[in-house]
Amino acid sequence: MKIAIASDEKTPLTDFVIEELKQRGHELILLGPLAGEDLPWTLASEKLAVTVAERKADEGVLFCYTGTGASIAANKVPNIRAALCGDAQTAKGARWWNDANVLVMSLRATSTEVAKEILDAWYSETVKEDEKPTIAHLREIESRHAAK
Repeated sequence: MKIAIASDEKTPLTDFVIEELKQRGHELILLGPLAGEDLPWTLASEKLAVTVAERKADEGVLFCYTGTGASIAANKVPNIRAALCGDAQTAKGARWWNDANVLVMSLRATSTEVAKEILDAWYSETVKEDEKPTIAHLREIESRHAAK
């Protein structure tokens, strides 16, 4: 799988996740400070979201201090369903019920041990079949409000 990764800063957590995903055999696209670009969280988040929305990457992993701002910024891009996950169960739910395509983690609150659990959950789950109509409804909501 091709995964875009962005953050507003390079940290031990971002380094850990990059190495973990490489070890799992994923192809990575590094963006923002992870690629040597000086970008604030808003632009790093947008760049990642556009990369995923344009299908240059299958999914994204995104970081900022709390994770909240990065989630909000990414979700402004059509066809992005970014989920801030602080634990494995939330990551599973984001995949099962929301078909989330961008995983967001807090640089402040996520340890490497928890990040590994989150990655295990995220990459072992997919959307549940009976949730697909709900995901379609999310797309309808997005399209109704996109032009406003």
